[in-house]
Amino acid sequence: MRRLFVRRLAASLVAIGVLGLASDRTRADEPIEIFDAHLHYNWEPTPYYQPDEVLALLKRHRVTGILATSRPNKGTHVLMDAKANGLQIVPFIRPYRVRPDIQTWFKDPVIFELVQDEFKRGYYRGIGEFHLTGSAADTEVVKKTVDFAVAHDLYLHAHADEEAVEILMRHNPRARIIWAHTGFGLSSDRVAALLAKYPKLWGELSYRSGIVGNGGALTPEWRGLFERFPDRFLLGSDTWVNERWAAYGEIMAGYRAWLSQLPPAIAARIAHGNARALFPDAR
Repeated sequence: MRRLFVRRLAASLVAIGVLGLASDRTRADEPIEIFDAHLHYNWEPTPYYQPDEVLALLKRHRVTGILATSRPNKGTHVLMDAKANGLQIVPFIRPYRVRPDIQTWFKDPVIFELVQDEFKRGYYRGIGEFHLTGSAADTEVVKKTVDFAVAHDLYLHAHADEEAVEILMRHNPRARIIWAHTGFGLSSDRVAALLAKYPKLWGELSYRSGIVGNGGALTPEWRGLFERFPDRFLLGSDTWVNERWAAYGEIMAGYRAWLSQLPPAIAARIAHGNARALFPDAR
């Protein structure tokens, strides 16, 4: 009887081990989860996808968090009202009612009133994405917006060139800025200099050129940036037009292709860890 018991126990342990290995393999085969830190759910006058379709798309591509904005802000309201399980939604106030506001918001006092009114909803974590080029950032409306963000513990999501980033930081050194597109084609040396100069600046990588070269390999410059600043980068889809929604899976696959070339700890930070650290809400 004792021998039979030992044999059965051994068989059970082997089975448990096999199941454990299979479970680990399944987890390893899953794509790395992504926090999409630049998602627009625009509502002009209707969205490309209905809310349930958006949530299904995010789940299909293992996107477990989003920085949500919309033009106007109705799209963000709808996503917040959906209360989706397994998805962290971080809402930002978009200072636009219609597309032409992009060109004028920074000098329009009515937009600052819009920001203040939207904030009363009580759930916003930031302001943006907003567009600024050069000295357009140096206006009273922009300064009021930056100061409002600092006073209310909000982040700023700025589609801005290098000069505008410097002006935003000059408005209030306590500002916390997510830099949409991380300067587009700005040299990696200048990106590094700005990240070193401003500890409260994070780079969001949608549309950012130079990260990979021919064949999809990480460039030495950007590998170096990720290794030097592993806690300062975020990923985003920038679904500003319908074509970006249609290509959503390809965008996420593109990120995962070069993330897989990084050490796993750095890849996890960029894919989702840094965003979770900025917005540590319970999921």
